[in-house]
Amino acid sequence: MDLAIDAPAPSAPDCADDGTWLACIECDETFAPFEAVRYTCDECDGLLEVRYDDPPTFGEFGAGAPSEGPDRGVWRYREGLPFDLGVTLPEGGTPLHRVPRIEESVGVEALRIKHEGMNPTGSFKDRGMTVGVRVAKELGVGALACASTGNTSAALAAYGGRGDMETLVLLPQGKVAAGKVAQASLHGARILEVDGNFDACLDIVQELAARGEAYLLNSLNPFRLEGQKTIGFEILEEFRDEYGTFPDRIVLPVGNAGNTSALYKGFRELVQSGALAVDEVPKLTGVQAEGAAPMVEAIEEGNDEVRRWEEVETRATAIRIGNPVNAPKAIPGIRNTGGTAVAVSDDAITDAQRQLAEEGVGVEPASAASLAGLKKLRRRGVVGDDERVVCLTTGHLLKDPDAAYEAGGDPEPVPNDVDAVVEHLRD
Repeated sequence: MDLAIDAPAPSAPDCADDGTWLACIECDETFAPFEAVRYTCDECDGLLEVRYDDPPTFGEFGAGAPSEGPDRGVWRYREGLPFDLGVTLPEGGTPLHRVPRIEESVGVEALRIKHEGMNPTGSFKDRGMTVGVRVAKELGVGALACASTGNTSAALAAYGGRGDMETLVLLPQGKVAAGKVAQASLHGARILEVDGNFDACLDIVQELAARGEAYLLNSLNPFRLEGQKTIGFEILEEFRDEYGTFPDRIVLPVGNAGNTSALYKGFRELVQSGALAVDEVPKLTGVQAEGAAPMVEAIEEGNDEVRRWEEVETRATAIRIGNPVNAPKAIPGIRNTGGTAVAVSDDAITDAQRQLAEEGVGVEPASAASLAGLKKLRRRGVVGDDERVVCLTTGHLLKDPDAAYEAGGDPEPVPNDVDAVVEHLRD
C-alpha cells in the first residue's frame, strides 16, 4: 500500500460501502467496512486503514450537516468520516492557545498549543471513541474493551456508557494515574489490573477480542484513528484563519503512535482532494520519554520497524509504552513529511509542564513532552527560528493530580490571623 504523501486518491473496490472500505497497508487487500469485526488484515495480519474514494476539501467540511449534528468539533468533518454522526458528548473544537512568553523563550516565529485536554473526558481519546463506538453499534457488538495507560479507559467508559454498552478495561497494576482510574470506574467500566505493563495488557485484550469476548477499541482499530485525524484538520483550519498559512511543524507526544498516524492520514487525504499542497504539509515531529522511546530509536537508526522495549519507565504515564502498534503507519508519516523524533528526560517534561501552567495551560506530564521536545530540537538547531510550530498537548492537568502536585509549589502553613499572614507574605 502506497503511504506516500502524494499518493493519488484510490478507486473504490467492489467491497466498498458508499465509497468507504478497509485496506491493508502491507498487502493492499481490501475489505468491506462493516460486514464483520476486523482489526488487521485477514491475509497478512497487517494494519488496516479506512479509505474513501472522494476525500473532501476544506470547503466541503461542515456542509450538509444534519439538524441534530454539531457544527464544530469532530462531526464538523463528517464528510471525511464513515458516518454523519457518532455517539457524541460532543468532542473536538479544542483551543489553540497562544503562549507568548514560551514562544519568545523558545525562539520560533510562532508557537501555538493545541490543548486536547479540553475534550469531555479530558483527553484526545474522545475523538477516536465517538467514531469507534458508533462503528461498534453498526457491527452489532454488545461489549467494548481496551488496554490503557489511563486516558483510553476513561474515554471508552464514558462513550460506552453513553452508547449503553458494557465496557472492560485492562490497566497495568499500579501504573495508572488515580484520576484516570476514577473516571473509568465512575463511568461504569469493569476494571482489571494486570500484573504487567501496558504492552502486556494489550496482548491480553487483543486475544480477548480475537476470541469474540469484546470489541477492541485501542488504536489498533482503524476506525479509532478516523476521529483522531480531525485534530489535524482543526489545527490547519484554525492556524490558517489566524496566520493566513499553515504551520511548518506539529510536535506531538508519542505513545502508541496513533495520533502521528492519524494526522498523517488526514493530511494525505487533503493532498488527494487538492485542498493541501505537498509542500504545505506540516513536518510531523514525535516526542517520547527517554525511558520509553522505541519510536525515536527506530527513526534515529533508520529502521522501518520498532524494536519492542520490554522494560519502560517514565513519570509521563500516558506514553509509558514499549511497543507502539501504529509504528508502521507513523514512521512513514514522520519521514515523508520531513519530520523527526526526539527523546526527552522526565525532568525536561516536568519543566515544560510548569512552563505551560505558568501560561495558564494545564496539562498532564505526557502532554508536556511535546514542548520539551521542541525546546531540545531548537537547542540542536533542528527547528529553525523562522518556523511556525504547533505543539499538541493530549491530556488535562487533572488527569494526573499527583504529578501536578509534585510539579507545583508546596502550600505554606500560616496562623489564623491577618497580621501574621501579612508578616508571612512580607518575609
